[in-house]
Amino acid sequence: MRPRNYFSFKMKQITSVQNPFIKSLGLLQEKAKARKESGTFLIEGQREISLAIKGGYEMETILFLPELISEFEISKLTKKSIELIEISKEVYQKLAYRDTTEGILAVAKTKSLQLSDLKLSKNPLILVAEAPEKPGNIGALLRTADAANLDAVIIANPKSDLFNPNIVRSSVGCLFTNQIATGTTTEIIAFLKDRKINIYCATLQNSTWYHTKDYTTPTALVVGTEATGLTDEWRNAATQNIIIPMQGEIDSMNVSVAAAILIFEAKRQRGF
Repeated sequence: MRPRNYFSFKMKQITSVQNPFIKSLGLLQEKAKARKESGTFLIEGQREISLAIKGGYEMETILFLPELISEFEISKLTKKSIELIEISKEVYQKLAYRDTTEGILAVAKTKSLQLSDLKLSKNPLILVAEAPEKPGNIGALLRTADAANLDAVIIANPKSDLFNPNIVRSSVGCLFTNQIATGTTTEIIAFLKDRKINIYCATLQNSTWYHTKDYTTPTALVVGTEATGLTDEWRNAATQNIIIPMQGEIDSMNVSVAAAILIFEAKRQRGF
């Protein structure tokens, strides 16, 4: 006997990987163009879906594997009526990225990432990352930003679609817990200066040690790629260029590690 249906509509079932809808979801996983054109993306995992709902993301459809998760467990995620589709193991394996997961995926609507959408406090602490390429680094930056409860994370000249499944996965849901915006370097510098937010750029050139500066006023901490660092436009616009002193043979470290050092020095100065 099928357990009580906790949703206010007849539930669908899809068992074939050749189903046109399933094929369209496969494209969402693989193609940024498909995500952009549809305005949707896939989220995998109960924690990630829960955080997305809490973060104001609208769910269009939930797909689930009944062997791993029940309708009752799904009903606890949201009080809103969402299309629910029971899928086969073959369909789930086609769409799921993780080897070990909870048998649930959601089709969610993307959000606007405009600078004008950001709601900042009177004394904001912001992380800016210029042109990060690796989804793992972006995910790590978002996790650090969440841990520090930053006002916002801004991606300058993004090289990756932020709704890429690898970023969703590597951020362990922190894509949904942070305020995020994107823009060109020129747009972001103008945005920060218009709001009188000090710009501290992590770079080797013309820099002073990071821990000697005051981050208790409105602050943007700016990091670049490990390979090329920040562009001249950022270095020239900085209130101050800063550097993390290193004693080894190399002069760079992972961008997420460098960002964490800077962020938690600023948090320390602010009394956490």
